[in-house]
This record gives sequence, C-alpha cells and structure tokens, in this order.
Amino acid sequence: MKVILRQDVEKLGEAGEAVNVRDGYARNFLVPRKLAFVATAGALRRIGEEMKQRVRNVAKEKVELTEMAAKISELSVTIPMRVGEEEKLYGSVTGQMIGDSLNNQGYKIDRRTIVIDEPIRTLGTHQVTIKLKHGVAANIKVNVVAE
Repeated sequence: MKVILRQDVEKLGEAGEAVNVRDGYARNFLVPRKLAFVATAGALRRIGEEMKQRVRNVAKEKVELTEMAAKISELSVTIPMRVGEEEKLYGSVTGQMIGDSLNNQGYKIDRRTIVIDEPIRTLGTHQVTIKLKHGVAANIKVNVVAE
C-alpha cells in the first residue's frame, strides 16, 4: 500500500515522503496514529498544505533547539555510583540516570535521545551526546564519582 508520511517515522522515511508499506502496517499502525495518509489525490493536496505549515514550524523549532543545545552543552552532570575494587563500577551509567539528573536540573530530556557510544563503567569524566530533533545535537560532560 502506498502512503504519504505526515511525520518522520524512524527507519521508514521523513514527512511528506511517499513510501510503500504492507497493508496491515498502514491500516493498523500508521493511519490510526495519524502518521500517514493513504496516497490519494485528496491526500496529496492535504499533505501539501501541511508541509508548507511544517516547514515554517521546523525553521522556528530549529532555532529554539539550537539555543537549547548551546545551553545544554555547557552543563555538567554528576552521577554517584557504587564502586568495587580497583575503582570499577557495579554496572554502568545508563541514559535513564543521565536523563533523571538533567530533569532535576530543569531540562526535560527523554532518555531515548541520549546516545552513549560505549558503556560507561569507569570513574571520571565522559562525553555523551544528546540528539534533539531536526539534526541538532548537544554534547554534555558526565562526571562519574564514587558514592
């Protein structure tokens, strides 16, 4: 079934793109959640209007996200962890821990947007990337200290 995406869908496409998907995926997931329209002449006109509006909104949002990324990049997060012998951590620092610490500082960051390149299992300072929308990203310092 050919559908036109209304929003970005991970691993499928970006808004305004026409893609072929299985019938069940379109009927049961994409269309009910208003992520896509079935590709018809009326839907093409409707998505054209939505895309014009979306382009204006994305431009505004991108400016706001860039400012927010600059503020977030200045942040430093300290996470206390239990430490065993030879200063090795019990477990590792997760995106949830970093997200909770950022929420305590007043930034609403979803844990799924936090990208940890490799597991943090040692004390010290580590760099972590936060992927915001529209390709905007911020790097923060995560300080892991002994509890």
